[in-house]
Amino acid sequence: MDWTGEYARIARELGLDKEADREAAEVLDGLVQKADIGRLRIIEGKIVILFGAGPSLLEDIGRVKSGKLHRDKKVVLIAADGAVKALLQKGIVPAINVTDLDGDLEAIKKANGKGTVTVVHAHGNNVELVKKIVPELNAPIGTTQTNATEKVHNFRGFTDGDRAAFLADRFGAELIVLAGMDFGDEIGKFSGSYDRERKLEKLRIGKGLLEKLARESRAGILNLTSGGEELAGIPRTSVKALRELV
Repeated sequence: MDWTGEYARIARELGLDKEADREAAEVLDGLVQKADIGRLRIIEGKIVILFGAGPSLLEDIGRVKSGKLHRDKKVVLIAADGAVKALLQKGIVPAINVTDLDGDLEAIKKANGKGTVTVVHAHGNNVELVKKIVPELNAPIGTTQTNATEKVHNFRGFTDGDRAAFLADRFGAELIVLAGMDFGDEIGKFSGSYDRERKLEKLRIGKGLLEKLARESRAGILNLTSGGEELAGIPRTSVKALRELV
């Protein structure tokens, strides 16, 4: 996938300020240490269960817990932004949290304090939050959707959910499993603050990017989400089927 072209298309569709995105990356670069992205190698060769903040999230967490997938050494759990709050409420600390800081900030910080690798994304609309929250985090990894800097990376992707999938692919996941990723007209209660129409536009873009990733990913991608939309090229799966893989 030509990410430069994808980003240019998304910027046109949403009216993004690309210069503001670049400036946000520079701000984040000044706040993070040169991160050891090798910590993300925990993904390599693993089944990654990626939790989005859609309406199915709590049900999907329950299914994963009932199948004891969260305790399996073959499985790595990633939270997309606000999903981290639901996971903590259910007694699960994800290995990684991919966030642009519009989810529950206390949950993001709490997970980070419990050892979650926090991957913070900077863009033109969250600079003040980046300035406030990043210094409070332990060893965050910085990302951007525009040009990478010395300390801020571009692993591709736009929304927290699809960025997490691109990250899992980049670091060698054997299988990427989507949970709590509905992509319908209903927005989950763990999604944080949002403008409804803007949020739905972003979900549409995220869905399209996941479908494109499925066509080119080195990993397989499956959909464990209880409800929501069908995703082209991403078959549904079940906890029982995943138990057979681990």
